[in-house]
Amino acid sequence: MEVFEKLPRVLLPWYRENRRELPWRQDKEPYHVWLSEIMLQQTRVEAVKGYYARFLEALPSIESLANCDDGRLHKLWEGLGYYSRVRNLKKCARVIMESYGGRFPQSYAEVLKLPGIGAYTAGAVCSICFDLPTPAVDGNVLRVIARLTEDATPIDTPAFKTNVRQRLEKVYPQQAGDFTQALMELGATVCGPNKKPDCENCPCRRFCGGALHGTAEKYPVKRPKRQKKEEEMTVFILSCDGKYALQKRPDTGLLASLWQFPNCPGKQELQQALELVQQWGLTPKDILRQTERSHIFTHIRWEMRGIYMEVALPAGEFTWLSAEKIEKEAALPTAFRQFWEEL
Repeated sequence: MEVFEKLPRVLLPWYRENRRELPWRQDKEPYHVWLSEIMLQQTRVEAVKGYYARFLEALPSIESLANCDDGRLHKLWEGLGYYSRVRNLKKCARVIMESYGGRFPQSYAEVLKLPGIGAYTAGAVCSICFDLPTPAVDGNVLRVIARLTEDATPIDTPAFKTNVRQRLEKVYPQQAGDFTQALMELGATVCGPNKKPDCENCPCRRFCGGALHGTAEKYPVKRPKRQKKEEEMTVFILSCDGKYALQKRPDTGLLASLWQFPNCPGKQELQQALELVQQWGLTPKDILRQTERSHIFTHIRWEMRGIYMEVALPAGEFTWLSAEKIEKEAALPTAFRQFWEEL
C-alpha cells in the first residue's frame, strides 16, 4: 500500500484524539474558516487568536465585512501585516454579497474565482466546510510529505506542490474536513517547522521514510533564498501640542493606503533632517531623540533612522492627530508603529 493511501487510516483517529482546540474549529461556518485561513498566512496561531476574536466581534458577518469602512478595517488588522490580505477580504465579501446573495459558494471552482483566494484557501474552505475532496497544501503539508517520502525535490517549486495535491486528491476519505485538518495539525505540531521532528509520537512513524531511515531532519529541501533588497530611510516623528504628523501612503504598492510617519529615502544627518522639515513648511523647536530600527518584508529590508522632533505649529501637508485618535483610528503598519510604541 502506497504511503498516501495509508494516511487517512492513521491520521483521522490521531486527529480526533490530539487536535488542538482552536477558536476557528468550533464550527464549519465558511466565513469563520475563510477568515482564519487568511489570518494564519505568514502568522503564528497564538498571534491570530486575539485578532480573530476581535475581528468577528466587530464584523460578525460577510455583509458587515463588505460594508466596513477601510480605515476601521485597517485598524482591526493593525499589527498582522500583509495588509493586502484584509483588502482582498473586503473585495471578496463584496463579490459574495453581489454575486451569491451573501452565501459563500460551495463549489471549488466558484470559491477559487473569488478575490484573494488561491488553491490552498479554496481547498481548506471546501474540504473543512463542505467535506469536498479538495486538499489544502501549504508548507506544513509539504514538509510532512517530503519527510514521509524522502523526496529531495525543493518543496517551494510549483511542480512539487501540484504533485502532492494530485496524489492527495486520490486518497481523500468521506471525512474530508477532518483529513485536511489532520494533515495541517501533524505539520504544525509533531512534524513542525524549525525544530526536530517528534518521530516517536508520530502516527505515521511505521511507514515514514524519514523516521525509518533516520533522515527526517534532512527534509524538506528548499531552493536557495534570494537576497533581500535593502533600503534606507529616515522617519520623522513630528509632534506639536500633543498631536503627531501622519500621512497616507499611496493607494497602490507596499502598505497601500495605510498611515505612516513622514519619511524620506536615505539616513539623514541631523542638519539635513532640520533643513528637510523646514522645506515641509514646519519650524523645528527641539530634537527629542534619535533611534535606529529595521523591518523585514518578504523581499525588502528597511533600515530606518527615526528622528523625534517637536515643531512650533501643526502645519505642512500632514494630518495631525492626537495620541488617542492614533490609537483608535489610524492603522500604523508595524514598520512605523515600532517608532510610535517608543513613546
